[in-house]
Amino acid sequence: MSSKKHHSIFYQGPIPVQKIADDIQKHSTKTNIGAHSIFLGQVREDEIEGEKVVAIVYTAYEAMVEEKMAIIREQFFQKYALTCMHIYHSLGSVAVGEICLFVFTSSAHRRDAIDACNEMVETIKKELPIWGKEICANHSTVWKQNN
Repeated sequence: MSSKKHHSIFYQGPIPVQKIADDIQKHSTKTNIGAHSIFLGQVREDEIEGEKVVAIVYTAYEAMVEEKMAIIREQFFQKYALTCMHIYHSLGSVAVGEICLFVFTSSAHRRDAIDACNEMVETIKKELPIWGKEICANHSTVWKQNN
């Protein structure tokens, strides 16, 4: 295990834009960083059988996510020349237009930051037990399929 400290990836409710801005600002003192890559996942107003989605309620097998995420982080730090990587995923209700996923990678060079960010987004979708239940305007619910 590397000494890179990691935190829970979960954030209760939508991820505030101010938190994203603060995380970016905190890195301005790290002068070995030449590139950041950021992915923001936003809840989309899909339509299901004529009903508009108004929110997604996220749940997760939290202990397993944290365990898997620690392993995945190690793999990414071995594969890419990253300075840091921050990942936050919402739990609970997130309304249409709000941010539910924030992936932030930093490196000396853009290629590692961009590639790691893209791969991490795909990895989260594929490998972590996090589920979204779409809530429609008429209060019907549909479990979201990860594509």
